[in-house]
Amino acid sequence: MWRLSVSGLLDGIEQRRRQRRRQQSLMFRLSGERVLVWPGGQPAALAREQQLNLELAISSVSLGLALVGSLGYPWLALFSMPWFLYACVPMVQDAYRAARRRVVTVDTLSSIVVVGCLFGQYYVPANLATTIYYLSRKLLQKVKKESRKQVVDVFRQLPQNAWLVLDAVEVEVPLDQLQVGDRVVVGAGGVIPADGIVVQGAAAVDQHILTGEAQPAEKGVGASVFASTVVISGRILVQVEQAGQATVVAQIGQILNQTAEYKSSLQLRSEELTNQTVLPTLILGAMVLPFVGPYAAVAVLNSHYKYKMNIVAPIGILTFLNLMSRHQILIKDGRTLDLLNQVDTLVFDKTGTLTEEQPTVEKIHVYAAYDEVQVLALAAAAEHRQSHPIARAILQEAVRRQLSLPDIDEASYRAGYGVSVRLDGQPVRVGSRRFFEMEGISISESMEALWVQCSTTGHSLVLVACGEQLIGAVELRATVRAEARQVLGELRRHGRIRTFYLISGDHELPTRKLAQELGIDHYFAETLPEAKAALIAQLQAEGRFVCFVGDGINDSIALKKSQVSVSLRGASAVATDTAQIILMDGTLKHLNQLFVLAQQYDTNAKIGFATQLIPMGVGMGGALFAHVGLSTTILLGYGGLLVGVLNSLLPLLLHRWQQGAADGRFMAGQPLLPTMEQQQRRRGRLWRSAQHAVAGARRVLRSPGPHS
Repeated sequence: MWRLSVSGLLDGIEQRRRQRRRQQSLMFRLSGERVLVWPGGQPAALAREQQLNLELAISSVSLGLALVGSLGYPWLALFSMPWFLYACVPMVQDAYRAARRRVVTVDTLSSIVVVGCLFGQYYVPANLATTIYYLSRKLLQKVKKESRKQVVDVFRQLPQNAWLVLDAVEVEVPLDQLQVGDRVVVGAGGVIPADGIVVQGAAAVDQHILTGEAQPAEKGVGASVFASTVVISGRILVQVEQAGQATVVAQIGQILNQTAEYKSSLQLRSEELTNQTVLPTLILGAMVLPFVGPYAAVAVLNSHYKYKMNIVAPIGILTFLNLMSRHQILIKDGRTLDLLNQVDTLVFDKTGTLTEEQPTVEKIHVYAAYDEVQVLALAAAAEHRQSHPIARAILQEAVRRQLSLPDIDEASYRAGYGVSVRLDGQPVRVGSRRFFEMEGISISESMEALWVQCSTTGHSLVLVACGEQLIGAVELRATVRAEARQVLGELRRHGRIRTFYLISGDHELPTRKLAQELGIDHYFAETLPEAKAALIAQLQAEGRFVCFVGDGINDSIALKKSQVSVSLRGASAVATDTAQIILMDGTLKHLNQLFVLAQQYDTNAKIGFATQLIPMGVGMGGALFAHVGLSTTILLGYGGLLVGVLNSLLPLLLHRWQQGAADGRFMAGQPLLPTMEQQQRRRGRLWRSAQHAVAGARRVLRSPGPHS
């Protein structure tokens, strides 16, 4: 009968809670997260926080009553029990539901400890445990909330309002009212509220939160701008293309929120170990009960670390997500935090990854009666409306030489081949050898020889013709990324990565030349995009753990096939990029830092696990052999939890300290370390203080005592 009444009571409480939630709750989206809102607009997170504050207050009052009762007022200790039991209701409910499923859980263990405290009249330790439990939950809730906020806020710095232009009048409106097609004005010091296109004005825009660029980017009419970037100088009118949750920074925030929920493999192993050790702990407590007594037996049960790792591990993940975000590294898939430390093989795509997407003009070859300036000017005039990398390289060289470009009459473009324009009624063609063959323009023997030579060196040729005559060619060479050599050197020193591969769709000779230049031992040339995945699979079949690094454009199959994938495509493609990791600045500069942080994360997580296991072992051993009591095991457990949390936060605290030291903030504008003169003055003051102290001690020793 008693069992049925308790069952009915607990089931009734749970059923009424569920009904109340279904009737009174409303689900909607806020900042990319699902938020439960109670009547009156109160978020469920706030309601839970208020409930936790109430439980902490109740458990504190109960502890106070128990402490006073232990000093000679036992009736007060008894009066603390209802408050204590109220604080234990959620745990007992969970233990009861586990018992109905015939499962032994941590809640079962905790409930037995509670019952043992009641029967053994250990009121102070019992109330101390619940008070510390709710206090730790309160502190950890605050830490996790702040850590999550800091992770997302690395990218999200949106204003509350925006200046909308309506009928030539600027009107300040709330940010959430912006729609696609609206036009907003942003002046110097203002934060751009949405993704869009500049339709009027010019400005210098700080985009470092998205691209990592140290220098502001110049934005004029037709340029794309992104939400959360800051206008340093100038004034622009922006037509909104993406607003609210569709902006790049909002997508990044959603990705980070999802990644923050990831459970690391160590945390999963910890949960598994937790569940596996509950029953042995119960058996051990029962076995030692006749020999050490109930107080020590309850202390043994209480020594179990329970779910404390579930508190420590998520804070560690948030900490390292924050650090990676500060290094312009976006983790789209939380599994990579574990997988990065298993990587032993790095595979690089060539074009756009180890080399810049845009080549460099190496030389201008001329024929007939034309000179370099004329050939380059005609090529640049033909390409000036194109946006592909070769066109940009030719135009950049023309700008460097300060050439004035002639006006063209009309243009036609064949994708992948070349462009044909008319200049003063005469056709001008710029393009590949195949394009010229299609146009029926003959290629001389000297050009054939030059073509063979460029193929040998890995350079490419863009031919230029005026009328029906070949007048010259622009020789282009791939530009190796400035940071490539240094990054590869750092990765070799990393230790765990033993093998490097280069995959390229280019010919054998230029691919081999680049591999030799960068010290890469293995390479694959003339590889089609679909064949890259097959090569990745081949390496995996050989037992290698592969990380593929590409530009995210034609590498999607290879990126999906590899165990870890890194893209250099940058911030603007976070939603469509298939890679697990995106280097937001579009360079290789932070690739080594990615592996360093992953290794630090692994070490930090293992230390965090140890901070929970060691107090468990010390508590059990002390309870069995050193007469350690329940209060001591409680303090040991929560002390270990505190150390674990501090360990999880330590990398971020050190990063902030180092950043502050670099900025000179810690000394109010003074150098972080004292100068030699300051050190000498301090030593002088310490020496004088020591002399005064010694003199004072001598006077005391020489003075007559009271009975002299």
